[in-house]
Amino acid sequence: MSDTGYGDFEFERKFFVRELPAVVRTEPEPALIVQSYFLAADGYALRIRLEAPAGAMDEVPGPGLGTPAGTLPPAGGAVDTDALLRALEGAVTFCALTAKGPYVGGTRYEAERELDPMVGLAMVRRGGALVVKYRHSVWLGVDGWVIDEFLGDNAPLVVAECERGGPVTDLAIPDFCLTEVTDDPRFANDALAGSPYGRWRSAFEREVDLTGPRFLQDFGHNQLGLPSDA
Repeated sequence: MSDTGYGDFEFERKFFVRELPAVVRTEPEPALIVQSYFLAADGYALRIRLEAPAGAMDEVPGPGLGTPAGTLPPAGGAVDTDALLRALEGAVTFCALTAKGPYVGGTRYEAERELDPMVGLAMVRRGGALVVKYRHSVWLGVDGWVIDEFLGDNAPLVVAECERGGPVTDLAIPDFCLTEVTDDPRFANDALAGSPYGRWRSAFEREVDLTGPRFLQDFGHNQLGLPSDA
């Protein structure tokens, strides 16, 4: 919930990133996020979100995942869901139930209630379509950014988001952002749960090659090419 007078609304802009930018390598360890969608239709979503240290993935076998302790597994390869949920036992640092409405102009209704991690994990075991990702957090210019590195069927998707307590206007956009996807419903996490990026990656990349980068003009002045070490 926002404390800026906007109530249960979030304001963000999203950008497609070709590959994980070097700036996140300075981060000691990203968060591992597992989101289970029990409803995802017409822009409405009901999800449970689990957060844990990325090191929890050290115990998860699978193509490109089971790496020695202390190293960050790459995002490619299938995720063994049962092994993942076992690895999360005792490792979850935050759990919440969230209801979301459709995006409208970079704004989305979002109401969140924190849950006991054991209850949330038990519910995720009982159903829902999963999205699994590493979340990297960096500060660039005057804004905090999160860079999501997706695993499993959504690999190798990387999406950068800037979220504020009010409309995200006059944004300085980092140089690693290839094109804006704020208004593209395919990139909503609830959409990715049902239609993973791996299924339509080739078609999207052809779109980008044909149309070139695009940045929405409805949010004031876009400052393009902010150095990622700013």
